[in-house]
Amino acid sequence: MRIELGKRKELHPWYDRNALAKIVIADLGCSSGPNTLLVVSGVIGMISTSGYPEKTELQFFLNDLPGNDFNYVFRSLQQLKQLADRKEGLLEPPYYIAGLPGSFYTRLFPCQSVHLFHSSYALMWRSKVPEELSSGVHLNEGNIYIGKATPSHVVKLFQKKFKEDFSLFLALRSEELVSGGHMVLTFLGRKSSQMMAHGDVGTMWELLAEALQILVQKGRVKEEDLTTFNLPYYAPSVDEVTELIEESGLFDVEHTGVFESSWDPHDDSKSNGDAVADCARSADSIANCSIRAVIEPLITDHFGESIVDELFQVYIPVVAKHLEKGRAMYPVIVVSLKGRL
Repeated sequence: MRIELGKRKELHPWYDRNALAKIVIADLGCSSGPNTLLVVSGVIGMISTSGYPEKTELQFFLNDLPGNDFNYVFRSLQQLKQLADRKEGLLEPPYYIAGLPGSFYTRLFPCQSVHLFHSSYALMWRSKVPEELSSGVHLNEGNIYIGKATPSHVVKLFQKKFKEDFSLFLALRSEELVSGGHMVLTFLGRKSSQMMAHGDVGTMWELLAEALQILVQKGRVKEEDLTTFNLPYYAPSVDEVTELIEESGLFDVEHTGVFESSWDPHDDSKSNGDAVADCARSADSIANCSIRAVIEPLITDHFGESIVDELFQVYIPVVAKHLEKGRAMYPVIVVSLKGRL
Protein backbone atom coordinates (compact mmCIF):
# COMPACT_ATOMS: atom_id res chain seq x y z
CA MET A 1 0.00 0.00 0.00
CA ARG A 2 1.21 3.48 -0.84
CA ILE A 3 -0.01 6.87 0.33
CA GLU A 4 -2.17 8.54 -2.31
CA LEU A 5 -1.12 12.19 -2.19
CA GLY A 6 -4.18 13.41 -3.99
CA LYS A 7 -6.48 12.01 -1.31
CA ARG A 8 -4.68 13.21 1.82
CA LYS A 9 -5.05 16.98 1.97
CA GLU A 10 -2.80 17.35 5.00
CA LEU A 11 0.03 15.75 3.06
CA HIS A 12 0.31 18.07 0.08
CA PRO A 13 0.72 21.65 1.30
CA TRP A 14 3.71 21.75 -1.08
CA TYR A 15 1.55 22.58 -4.10
CA ASP A 16 1.00 26.24 -4.91
CA ARG A 17 -1.10 27.24 -7.92
CA ASN A 18 1.28 30.15 -8.42
CA ALA A 19 4.35 27.90 -8.34
CA LEU A 20 7.04 27.90 -10.96
CA ALA A 21 6.14 26.43 -14.32
CA LYS A 22 8.35 23.36 -13.83
CA ILE A 23 7.66 21.15 -10.81
CA VAL A 24 10.02 18.25 -10.03
CA ILE A 25 8.76 15.30 -7.96
CA ALA A 26 10.90 12.33 -6.93
CA ASP A 27 9.55 9.02 -5.62
CA LEU A 28 12.31 7.28 -3.65
CA GLY A 29 12.14 3.48 -3.38
CA CYS A 30 9.44 3.28 -6.05
CA SER A 31 9.65 -0.53 -6.48
CA SER A 32 8.10 -2.13 -9.57
CA GLY A 33 4.70 -3.47 -8.55
CA PRO A 34 1.15 -2.49 -9.48
CA ASN A 35 1.21 0.48 -7.07
CA THR A 36 4.39 2.08 -8.39
CA LEU A 37 2.59 4.81 -10.33
CA LEU A 38 0.10 5.76 -7.60
CA VAL A 39 2.19 8.76 -6.61
CA VAL A 40 2.44 9.93 -10.22
CA SER A 41 -1.31 9.58 -10.84
CA GLY A 42 -2.13 11.13 -7.45
CA VAL A 43 -0.03 14.24 -8.04
CA ILE A 44 -1.30 14.67 -11.60
CA GLY A 45 -4.90 14.27 -10.45
CA MET A 46 -4.50 16.72 -7.57
CA ILE A 47 -2.92 19.41 -9.72
CA SER A 48 -5.46 18.88 -12.49
CA THR A 49 -8.40 19.41 -10.15
CA SER A 50 -6.75 22.27 -8.21
CA GLY A 51 -5.90 24.25 -11.31
CA TYR A 52 -2.49 25.26 -12.61
CA PRO A 53 -0.79 27.99 -14.68
CA GLU A 54 -0.85 27.51 -18.43
CA LYS A 55 2.85 26.69 -18.75
CA THR A 56 3.04 24.21 -15.86
CA GLU A 57 5.08 21.05 -16.57
CA LEU A 58 5.70 18.12 -14.22
CA GLN A 59 8.89 16.09 -14.11
CA PHE A 60 8.75 12.80 -12.18
CA PHE A 61 11.78 10.76 -11.20
CA LEU A 62 11.17 7.16 -10.08
CA ASN A 63 14.09 5.99 -7.97
CA ASP A 64 15.11 2.58 -6.68
CA LEU A 65 18.18 0.38 -6.49
CA PRO A 66 19.69 -0.73 -9.84
CA GLY A 67 18.25 -4.23 -9.42
CA ASN A 68 14.68 -2.87 -9.58
CA ASP A 69 12.67 -3.90 -12.64
CA PHE A 70 12.48 -0.49 -14.29
CA ASN A 71 11.41 -2.11 -17.57
CA TYR A 72 8.20 -3.23 -15.83
CA VAL A 73 7.69 0.33 -14.58
CA PHE A 74 8.11 1.79 -18.06
CA ARG A 75 5.71 -0.76 -19.57
CA SER A 76 3.15 0.33 -16.98
CA LEU A 77 3.17 3.92 -18.27
CA GLN A 78 0.68 2.96 -20.96
CA GLN A 79 -1.82 2.07 -18.23
CA LEU A 80 -1.36 5.55 -16.78
CA LYS A 81 -2.19 7.09 -20.14
CA GLN A 82 -5.25 4.88 -20.55
CA LEU A 83 -6.47 5.93 -17.11
CA ALA A 84 -6.06 9.60 -18.06
CA ASP A 85 -7.99 9.07 -21.30
CA ARG A 86 -10.99 7.87 -19.28
CA LYS A 87 -11.10 11.09 -17.22
CA GLU A 88 -13.19 13.13 -19.60
CA GLY A 89 -13.20 16.86 -19.09
CA LEU A 90 -10.11 16.86 -16.84
CA LEU A 91 -7.20 18.58 -18.50
CA GLU A 92 -3.85 17.31 -17.25
CA PRO A 93 -0.62 19.31 -17.33
CA PRO A 94 2.21 17.93 -19.48
CA TYR A 95 4.31 15.47 -17.51
CA TYR A 96 7.51 13.53 -18.05
CA ILE A 97 8.67 10.39 -16.24
CA ALA A 98 12.21 9.08 -15.90
CA GLY A 99 13.81 6.21 -13.99
CA LEU A 100 16.68 6.96 -11.63
CA PRO A 101 18.63 3.92 -10.33
CA GLY A 102 20.70 4.43 -7.19
CA SER A 103 20.59 4.30 -3.39
CA PHE A 104 18.75 7.13 -1.65
CA TYR A 105 21.56 7.05 0.90
CA THR A 106 23.66 8.82 -1.75
CA ARG A 107 23.25 12.10 -3.62
CA LEU A 108 20.79 11.67 -6.48
CA PHE A 109 20.01 15.20 -7.73
CA PRO A 110 21.70 18.56 -8.27
CA CYS A 111 21.44 21.13 -5.48
CA GLN A 112 18.02 22.76 -5.02
CA SER A 113 16.38 20.96 -7.93
CA VAL A 114 13.46 18.98 -6.41
CA HIS A 115 10.16 20.42 -5.13
CA LEU A 116 8.72 17.26 -3.55
CA PHE A 117 10.30 14.04 -2.32
CA HIS A 118 8.02 11.11 -1.65
CA SER A 119 8.99 7.74 -0.19
CA SER A 120 6.63 4.92 0.71
CA TYR A 121 7.55 1.72 2.58
CA ALA A 122 11.29 2.06 1.93
CA LEU A 123 13.00 3.97 4.73
CA MET A 124 12.90 1.11 7.22
CA TRP A 125 15.56 -0.55 5.01
CA ARG A 126 19.09 0.32 6.01
CA SER A 127 22.00 0.99 3.68
CA LYS A 128 23.62 -2.22 4.97
CA VAL A 129 23.78 -4.54 7.98
CA PRO A 130 25.72 -3.04 10.92
CA GLU A 131 29.43 -3.73 10.42
CA GLU A 132 29.82 -5.42 13.80
CA LEU A 133 27.19 -8.01 12.80
CA SER A 134 28.29 -8.60 9.22
CA SER A 135 31.91 -9.05 10.34
CA GLY A 136 30.96 -11.48 13.12
CA VAL A 137 32.31 -9.31 15.95
CA HIS A 138 28.85 -9.60 17.55
CA LEU A 139 26.31 -12.38 17.01
CA ASN A 140 22.52 -12.31 16.90
CA GLU A 141 22.09 -16.08 17.21
CA GLY A 142 18.73 -17.51 16.16
CA ASN A 143 17.51 -14.12 14.94
CA ILE A 144 17.61 -12.26 11.64
CA TYR A 145 16.47 -8.94 13.08
CA ILE A 146 15.53 -7.80 16.57
CA GLY A 147 13.81 -10.70 18.33
CA LYS A 148 12.94 -11.45 21.92
CA ALA A 149 16.32 -13.18 22.40
CA THR A 150 18.38 -10.46 20.71
CA PRO A 151 21.08 -9.13 23.10
CA SER A 152 20.71 -5.49 24.10
CA HIS A 153 24.07 -4.56 22.58
CA VAL A 154 22.90 -5.94 19.22
CA VAL A 155 19.68 -3.92 19.47
CA LYS A 156 21.84 -0.83 19.94
CA LEU A 157 23.76 -1.67 16.75
CA PHE A 158 20.53 -1.67 14.74
CA GLN A 159 19.49 1.61 16.38
CA LYS A 160 22.86 3.20 15.70
CA LYS A 161 22.70 2.22 12.02
CA PHE A 162 19.24 3.72 11.71
CA LYS A 163 20.41 7.00 13.22
CA GLU A 164 23.37 7.15 10.82
CA ASP A 165 21.29 6.35 7.75
CA PHE A 166 18.30 8.56 8.52
CA SER A 167 20.49 11.53 9.46
CA LEU A 168 22.38 11.09 6.18
CA PHE A 169 19.10 10.82 4.25
CA LEU A 170 17.83 14.08 5.74
CA ALA A 171 21.09 15.89 4.97
CA LEU A 172 21.18 14.68 1.36
CA ARG A 173 17.56 15.57 0.63
CA SER A 174 17.99 18.99 2.26
CA GLU A 175 20.70 19.79 -0.28
CA GLU A 176 18.58 18.58 -3.21
CA LEU A 177 15.30 20.33 -2.24
CA VAL A 178 14.45 23.78 -3.47
CA SER A 179 14.07 26.39 -0.74
CA GLY A 180 10.92 25.51 1.19
CA GLY A 181 10.55 22.17 -0.62
CA HIS A 182 8.63 19.27 0.94
CA MET A 183 9.03 15.60 1.77
CA VAL A 184 6.30 13.05 2.48
CA LEU A 185 7.70 9.88 4.06
CA THR A 186 5.82 6.68 4.91
CA PHE A 187 7.50 3.66 6.48
CA LEU A 188 6.97 0.82 8.93
CA GLY A 189 7.76 1.67 12.52
CA ARG A 190 6.67 1.37 16.12
CA LYS A 191 4.15 3.32 18.16
CA SER A 192 6.37 3.37 21.22
CA SER A 193 9.85 2.48 22.40
CA GLN A 194 8.67 -1.11 23.02
CA MET A 195 10.65 -3.38 20.70
CA MET A 196 8.34 -6.38 20.40
CA ALA A 197 4.54 -6.49 20.13
CA HIS A 198 2.01 -8.96 18.69
CA GLY A 199 1.54 -7.34 15.30
CA ASP A 200 4.70 -5.39 14.70
CA VAL A 201 7.12 -6.04 11.91
CA GLY A 202 9.77 -7.34 14.31
CA THR A 203 7.48 -10.26 15.10
CA MET A 204 7.07 -10.95 11.38
CA TRP A 205 10.82 -11.36 10.98
CA GLU A 206 11.07 -13.38 14.18
CA LEU A 207 8.62 -15.88 12.67
CA LEU A 208 10.75 -16.06 9.52
CA ALA A 209 13.77 -16.80 11.70
CA GLU A 210 11.73 -19.59 13.29
CA ALA A 211 11.05 -21.05 9.83
CA LEU A 212 14.76 -20.88 9.00
CA GLN A 213 15.54 -22.65 12.28
CA ILE A 214 13.22 -25.48 11.21
CA LEU A 215 15.26 -25.85 8.02
CA VAL A 216 18.41 -25.95 10.16
CA GLN A 217 16.90 -28.84 12.14
CA LYS A 218 16.10 -30.60 8.86
CA GLY A 219 19.68 -30.16 7.70
CA ARG A 220 18.65 -27.92 4.81
CA VAL A 221 20.37 -24.84 6.22
CA LYS A 222 23.67 -24.66 8.10
CA GLU A 223 23.50 -23.27 11.62
CA GLU A 224 26.42 -20.93 10.94
CA ASP A 225 24.65 -19.55 7.85
CA LEU A 226 21.62 -18.63 9.95
CA THR A 227 23.81 -17.12 12.65
CA THR A 228 25.51 -14.82 10.15
CA PHE A 229 22.27 -13.72 8.41
CA ASN A 230 20.84 -10.37 9.53
CA LEU A 231 18.48 -8.01 7.76
CA PRO A 232 19.57 -4.47 6.84
CA TYR A 233 16.45 -3.19 8.54
CA TYR A 234 15.15 -1.11 11.42
CA ALA A 235 11.58 -0.04 12.19
CA PRO A 236 11.93 3.10 14.36
CA SER A 237 9.53 4.54 16.89
CA VAL A 238 7.80 7.85 16.20
CA ASP A 239 9.93 9.49 18.88
CA GLU A 240 13.15 8.26 17.28
CA VAL A 241 12.11 9.73 13.94
CA THR A 242 11.03 13.14 15.25
CA GLU A 243 14.08 13.40 17.50
CA LEU A 244 16.46 12.97 14.56
CA ILE A 245 14.51 15.44 12.43
CA GLU A 246 14.71 18.03 15.19
CA GLU A 247 18.41 17.33 15.76
CA SER A 248 19.15 17.90 12.07
CA GLY A 249 17.72 21.41 12.15
CA LEU A 250 17.00 21.06 8.41
CA PHE A 251 13.22 20.58 8.33
CA ASP A 252 10.03 21.72 10.01
CA VAL A 253 7.57 18.92 10.81
CA GLU A 254 4.19 19.78 9.26
CA HIS A 255 2.44 16.51 10.00
CA THR A 256 3.17 13.31 11.89
CA GLY A 257 0.79 10.40 12.09
CA VAL A 258 0.60 6.67 12.72
CA PHE A 259 -1.89 4.26 11.24
CA GLU A 260 -2.10 0.48 11.25
CA SER A 261 -1.91 -1.81 8.26
CA SER A 262 -2.61 -5.53 8.15
CA TRP A 263 0.22 -7.96 7.52
CA ASP A 264 -2.08 -9.49 4.91
CA PRO A 265 -2.13 -7.22 1.82
CA HIS A 266 -5.49 -8.74 0.82
CA ASP A 267 -7.12 -8.10 4.18
CA ASP A 268 -9.34 -5.04 3.79
CA SER A 269 -11.83 -6.11 6.47
CA LYS A 270 -12.53 -3.68 9.28
CA SER A 271 -15.59 -5.35 10.72
CA ASN A 272 -14.38 -8.71 12.06
CA GLY A 273 -12.63 -7.46 15.17
CA ASP A 274 -9.39 -9.22 16.00
CA ALA A 275 -10.37 -12.64 14.64
CA VAL A 276 -8.84 -13.98 11.41
CA ALA A 277 -11.48 -15.93 9.49
CA ASP A 278 -9.04 -18.16 7.62
CA CYS A 279 -5.59 -18.21 9.20
CA ALA A 280 -4.10 -20.54 6.58
CA ARG A 281 -5.27 -18.41 3.64
CA SER A 282 -4.17 -15.20 5.29
CA ALA A 283 -0.77 -16.70 6.18
CA ASP A 284 -0.28 -17.78 2.57
CA SER A 285 -1.04 -14.24 1.41
CA ILE A 286 1.40 -12.77 3.94
CA ALA A 287 4.17 -15.21 3.03
CA ASN A 288 3.92 -15.07 -0.74
CA CYS A 289 2.45 -11.65 -1.54
CA SER A 290 4.04 -9.58 1.19
CA ILE A 291 7.22 -11.10 2.62
CA ARG A 292 8.61 -13.23 -0.21
CA ALA A 293 8.37 -10.41 -2.73
CA VAL A 294 10.57 -8.26 -0.50
CA ILE A 295 12.99 -10.72 1.09
CA GLU A 296 13.64 -13.35 -1.62
CA PRO A 297 16.73 -11.63 -3.12
CA LEU A 298 18.38 -11.43 0.32
CA ILE A 299 17.53 -15.07 1.09
CA THR A 300 18.87 -16.21 -2.28
CA ASP A 301 22.11 -14.27 -1.95
CA HIS A 302 22.88 -15.68 1.50
CA PHE A 303 21.43 -19.20 1.54
CA GLY A 304 21.11 -20.03 -2.16
CA GLU A 305 18.06 -20.36 -4.37
CA SER A 306 17.43 -24.03 -3.58
CA ILE A 307 15.80 -23.41 -0.17
CA VAL A 308 13.48 -20.53 -1.11
CA ASP A 309 10.33 -22.50 -2.00
CA GLU A 310 10.73 -24.84 0.97
CA LEU A 311 11.36 -21.93 3.35
CA PHE A 312 8.08 -20.22 2.53
CA GLN A 313 6.19 -23.50 2.65
CA VAL A 314 7.45 -23.84 6.22
CA TYR A 315 6.82 -20.17 6.97
CA ILE A 316 3.10 -20.32 6.13
CA PRO A 317 2.01 -22.62 9.01
CA VAL A 318 4.28 -20.71 11.41
CA VAL A 319 2.48 -17.47 10.51
CA ALA A 320 -0.94 -19.19 10.56
CA LYS A 321 -0.33 -20.33 14.14
CA HIS A 322 0.57 -16.77 15.11
CA LEU A 323 -2.62 -15.43 13.49
CA GLU A 324 -4.71 -17.69 15.73
CA LYS A 325 -4.02 -15.09 18.43
CA GLY A 326 -5.70 -12.44 16.28
CA ARG A 327 -5.15 -10.17 13.31
CA ALA A 328 -1.62 -8.81 13.04
CA MET A 329 -1.43 -5.10 12.29
CA TYR A 330 1.88 -3.28 12.06
CA PRO A 331 2.23 0.47 12.70
CA VAL A 332 3.02 2.75 9.77
CA ILE A 333 4.55 6.18 10.34
CA VAL A 334 3.71 9.12 8.08
CA VAL A 335 5.76 12.32 8.23
CA SER A 336 5.35 15.48 6.17
CA LEU A 337 8.34 17.84 6.26
CA LYS A 338 9.14 21.27 4.88
CA GLY A 339 12.70 22.34 4.24
CA ARG A 340 13.74 25.33 6.29
CA LEU A 341 14.33 28.52 4.33
